[in-house]
Amino acid sequence: MYDLKITGGTIVDGTGKERFRGDIGIKDGKIVAIGECGEEAKETYDANGAIVAPGFVDIHTHYDGQISWDEELAPSSIHGVTTAVLGSCGVGFAPVHETDHDTLIQLMEGVEDIPGTALAEGIPWGWETFPEYMDAIDNIPHTIDFLAQVPHDALRVYVMRERAKFNEEATEEDIAKMRDILRDALEHGAIGFSTGRSDNHRSATGQPTPASESSAKELAGIAKAYEGLNFGILQAVNDFDILDGDEHFHREFDVIEQMAEAAPHRPMSVSMMQRDHSPNQWKWMIERAEKANEKGLNMRLQAAARGIGILLGLEATFNPFMGFPSYKKVALLPLEERVAAMRAPGFKEQLLSESSEPLAGDGTPIPPLADYFLANLDMVAMRLFRLGEVPNYEPNVTESFAAEANRQKVSVLSVIFDALLEDEGRSLLYFPLYNYTGMNLNVIHEMLSHPLVLPGLSDGGAHVGTVCDATFPTFLLQHWARDREVRFTLEEMIKKQCGDTADFLGLHDRGTLEVGKNADLNIIDFENLQLQHPTMLYDLPAGGRRLMQHATGYLATFVRGEKIAENGELTGARPGRLVRANLYAQ
Repeated sequence: MYDLKITGGTIVDGTGKERFRGDIGIKDGKIVAIGECGEEAKETYDANGAIVAPGFVDIHTHYDGQISWDEELAPSSIHGVTTAVLGSCGVGFAPVHETDHDTLIQLMEGVEDIPGTALAEGIPWGWETFPEYMDAIDNIPHTIDFLAQVPHDALRVYVMRERAKFNEEATEEDIAKMRDILRDALEHGAIGFSTGRSDNHRSATGQPTPASESSAKELAGIAKAYEGLNFGILQAVNDFDILDGDEHFHREFDVIEQMAEAAPHRPMSVSMMQRDHSPNQWKWMIERAEKANEKGLNMRLQAAARGIGILLGLEATFNPFMGFPSYKKVALLPLEERVAAMRAPGFKEQLLSESSEPLAGDGTPIPPLADYFLANLDMVAMRLFRLGEVPNYEPNVTESFAAEANRQKVSVLSVIFDALLEDEGRSLLYFPLYNYTGMNLNVIHEMLSHPLVLPGLSDGGAHVGTVCDATFPTFLLQHWARDREVRFTLEEMIKKQCGDTADFLGLHDRGTLEVGKNADLNIIDFENLQLQHPTMLYDLPAGGRRLMQHATGYLATFVRGEKIAENGELTGARPGRLVRANLYAQ
C-alpha cells in the first residue's frame, strides 16, 4: 500500500520530455510508481486538471542567519522550492570566533540588506566551526531541505582576524589554514565554497568585503581542498569592475578561472547579468565559459529570471526622496505620520525645489549608484514604474514615470511623489537596474536559452527591504512558460529549475519525478498561477521588516511525500533537513 497516491495529474517530470497524464505512488518518502499505480493508498490527492512537477531546487539563497531561528523559510517555501542552497556570494556566519559575531552581522547587513538588529537578536550562535554550524541548523526542523556553502568572507575573517581586510594579501600559511578548514567542512557535508568580488558589496559600515580583492593565488589555493573529492561545487559573484573596460574584465575572469582550474572536476557557477555600462559583458562571460568548458572545466553561469532591480517605497529600504532635506526631516516618523506630513500644504512644493544630498561614502553600505540615481531622477524615470496590484516585471517605456509626466505635462518628480503616497504610503515602485538595457527581457530569453546557463540569483532571505526575488521560480513558469509572447515550453522551464539545478549540485535523489527519487513535488494550477503584490511585514526579530510575496496557483507542495504547503499557505509540516553533500559521493 502506498502512503500517498497523486492521481489524474499532468506530469512534467523535470527531464525535459513531453508532459503526460498519470498517477504517482509514494511510499516512505520516495516515488515508487509512476503512470499506472494500481495499489491502494493511505491517502489520495486528486490532481486532475493540474500540473504535477518536481520540487524546485534554488541554487542561490541567503537564509544563513534566518535558518537558525526560522523554521518556515518563506517566501521560498510557498513558491514551490523544496531544496535551497545557502552561503552564496561569500557571506555567512561560520566559521566564526565569538569576538567576530558583529563583524559577520555587519557584512550580511551591508551586502544583503538584512537588518543587523534582526540578525543580532535572532541568531542563537553556539557554534564556531562550520561543521558545528551545520549541526546547529540541522537540529531545527524546517519546511524544506537545504545545503550550506562555506563563505569566503567568514573563512578569511576566521583565519586572518584583524588582517582580513580587502587589501591584505593572505600568506601561504593563511591559505593553507583556509584550505584545511574548507576540506573539513566538505568532509562533514558542506556543498561547496563561495566567494564575492563585487565593488557594490559593502559592510554596514561601508567597508569593502574582506575577500573582494583576494588574489588568484589565494582562491586557487583554497580550491585545492577539493582534490580527491567527487562532490561539491564552487560559486562566485563578480561585477568585473565594469567601468574599466573589457581588458579588466578578462583579467578578472582569469582570476575566477584559476580558481576553477584548481578544482577542475567540480562544477562552478558564476553570476551573470547585463549592466548598462557594459551591455555586452554577459556575452563575454558566455564566451569565456564556453572556452573554459572546452578546456575540460565544468563552468556554468547563473542568470536571474527577470530584471535585477529594487522596489522603492516609503516602507522600503530606499525611496526616491530619501536624500532630499525635507524628507530627511520626517524620515523617522511612523508611516502614517510621515504620510500626513508629506501631504501637508507646502511640503511637496518645498521638497521638489530641493536636490538630493549625497548618501554614499558616509560609513554606510549605500553604493555610489544610489547617489547617481537620486541626482538624476528625471533621466532614470524612463526606467521607473509602478509595480501594480498585479505586478508587471516587463513594463515598457510608455508605462514609465517619465512617460506619465510627459502626458500630464508636469514634472517627473511630482508624479513620483504622488505615486509614493498611494495606498496610504504603501505603494511600491519598480526600478530594474540590470538586464533591462533594452527596456524588455529579451536578454533574459537569450541567457536562459544557453545550455551553460542555470536559473539562479533569487537571493531568498536577502535584500529583504528592497526585493522579493525568492519568487523567481514562480516567475519562470508564469512569465516564461505561459504569458510571454516569445517564451519557453513548460517542460523546458521545469527542467531548468529542477532537473538541471539538482544535477549541477550532484543531487541524484531529486530534481526529476522518477521511481526511486524523493517525493519532492508541486501540484500547480498552471493557468491560474499568478504572483501577488508584495507587502511589507515586520516579523523579523527585533521587529525587522521584510517584503513578502504570495502567489495563487500552488495547490500543494510536498517534501519527501509530506505536504508542507497547500493553496499557498504552509501546513505546519517540517520534514526539511540539512542535505550533506558528502553522502552523494559517487
